[in-house]
Amino acid sequence: MLGVHEGGIYVDGTMGGGGHSYEILNRGASRLIGIDRDREALSASKKRLEGFGERLTQVHGNFSEVKRILRELDILRIDGAVLDLGVSSYQLDNAGRGFSYMHDAPLDMRMDREDTLTAYDVVNEYPAEALRRVFYEYGEEKWSGRIAELIVRARDKKKIKTTGELTEIIKAAVPAGARAGGGHPAKRVFQAVRIEVNGELRILRDALKDFIDVLAPGGVLAVITFHSLEDRIVKQTFRDAAQGCVCPKSFPVCVCGKTPEVEILTKKPVLPSEAELDENSRSKSAKLRAVRKL
Repeated sequence: MLGVHEGGIYVDGTMGGGGHSYEILNRGASRLIGIDRDREALSASKKRLEGFGERLTQVHGNFSEVKRILRELDILRIDGAVLDLGVSSYQLDNAGRGFSYMHDAPLDMRMDREDTLTAYDVVNEYPAEALRRVFYEYGEEKWSGRIAELIVRARDKKKIKTTGELTEIIKAAVPAGARAGGGHPAKRVFQAVRIEVNGELRILRDALKDFIDVLAPGGVLAVITFHSLEDRIVKQTFRDAAQGCVCPKSFPVCVCGKTPEVEILTKKPVLPSEAELDENSRSKSAKLRAVRKL
């Protein structure tokens, strides 16, 4: 989708372990700016990519700051960018970070460990109604009210400190019949708490618009999402950017002056192939959408 070419400047807004950055650099990009909120991930990816030398520039920050970051690097336009949203494999596999319900660890879930809000704060300090809203809006959790109620009841006796403790409360809250065949019962709540801790959805729409703004003509923005909430925002933002005149049809001539900024390259999202699913089961819910700057 990116169509990487020699001499091009690209941004990996969610660098993680450096997989996408490696491919972009390996295909001839003259410069790659890798952004990540996680200093540990930046350190790990730096080792992986050390052979590319000065072609790689790493930045500790949030991809929502792309305009400021590029301005400070004296870069006016880029030829492409990739955003691989959500938690990274690097973070999931680091048990101590508290992202996974498969490992017992302190409730943390911060992508940037310099941030102050943690999963412990959300679980132990949010009122029941706020917890219900987070679980329902960010996790689309059917049993959000019951889970919130049991969390409050449990923390009144003692603080909930670990992912294991939270997982057991969720299991107790979700009826056995609802747990059958629906994946791990804690999956949606963990997703919701992580999104709340890191403010993932609050920044996404404006960040996408900023990335479109900094693309050079012909430049491509490719975005990978892993749940319907992210995908909905990406889909609608791309549609808005691709739309021309928004005047009422009754107007004889256009007065809004709006012209399309991008061409949508993915009428439907690109899904992982059977071969990729065999090789990488975590790609199961991935959806790729892309636009090209006009």
